[in-house]
Amino acid sequence: MNGSAFIVILVAAGVMGQAAGPQQQAPSGEVHVQMRNVMYHYQDNVAVHILRLGGALVPAHEGSIPVFDDKNSFQLHIDAAEMTVTPQAMANVLNSYVFTAKDAPVKDVELSIDKDRLKVKGKLHQKGDVSFETESSLSVTNDGKIRLHAEKVRALHLPVKGLMDLFGVEIADLIKTGKVRGVKAEKDDLILDPVEILPAPHITGRLTTIKLEDGNIVQTFGAPQSYHWANVQARNYMAYRGNKLQFGKLTMSDTDMVLIDPDPADPFDFYLDHYKEQLMAGYSKTTSDFGLRVMMVDYNKLKQRGRNPARAKTAAK
Repeated sequence: MNGSAFIVILVAAGVMGQAAGPQQQAPSGEVHVQMRNVMYHYQDNVAVHILRLGGALVPAHEGSIPVFDDKNSFQLHIDAAEMTVTPQAMANVLNSYVFTAKDAPVKDVELSIDKDRLKVKGKLHQKGDVSFETESSLSVTNDGKIRLHAEKVRALHLPVKGLMDLFGVEIADLIKTGKVRGVKAEKDDLILDPVEILPAPHITGRLTTIKLEDGNIVQTFGAPQSYHWANVQARNYMAYRGNKLQFGKLTMSDTDMVLIDPDPADPFDFYLDHYKEQLMAGYSKTTSDFGLRVMMVDYNKLKQRGRNPARAKTAAK
C-alpha cells in the first residue's frame, strides 16, 4: 500500500470535520464528534468558524451509518458549540440557498453590522425589484431560532410603517406559510431557523444565545461552559469516536480518528468537498491501539503548495 492510499484510509475519520466527545459507544449508530478552531466550508463562499463544538454525527436513516462521501447520509447534532459567521457569508447563504426559487420574494440580500444592529438590504422581487433596507436587533426565540426584530424599515429611501407593510400581503403570506426555506414572519419580526438555512451536511441543536461582536454574528448552542469536553492532544482539530463510519470504500469500526491542523497558528481550514486534496497534501499516523491521526493541510493553503483544488478534484474522479 503506498502512502497516498494509506492516507485515504486514514481519512476515514475525516468525515465532515467533526469529532469525539464521551468515549463510550454512542447509541443508534451515532459517532461522537468534537471540534476546535475549525473554519468549516459549506460551499465556496460560505464558511463557519467553529470555535468549539461537541455533539454527534447522526445517520440520516435508521439502521444506516454516516458516510463521509455523502453529505446527506448524516446530520451533525450539536450538544454544545460556539461559532461565528461573517455577515457576508450569511448573506451568501440567503442568496444561494434560501432565496433561490424563481418566485423567491427577496433577492440580492446584503448584510452588514452597525454597532449592535444588523442591517439588511435587498430587493423585493415581486414588487418590481424595489430596494429596501432594515435595521434589526437579534435575539433567540423560546424554541432556539434567530429573531430579527426590524426597528427601522425603508423602501426607496422612504420610511414605511413596518416590515409587513414593506412586504405587502402577498409576500407576507408567502413567508408566513413557511414556503421560504428556514424563514418565517411574526408581525414585524423575521424568524430564521439555523437548522434549515444551512446546506448539507445539515445540523440540529438548540441555539441559546446570539450576538454581534467584532464584525461577526456569534452563535452559542447548548451550554458549552458545562459540557464535558474530551481531552484531545491537538490545538485545532476535528475528532470522532465510536460506532461505524464509512469513508470511500472503507468502513471504520469502533471509530477513533482525529484530523489535525499541522499549522495551528490559524484556524483549521476544512472543506468536505475537497477533503481528498487536503489528505493527499498531508500525512498520517497510526496509534498503538490502531487509532488514526491525520495531519491535514488547510484547504486555503493547498494552492501555496502548488496544488489546484479544482484540477485535483477532477483527477480524483
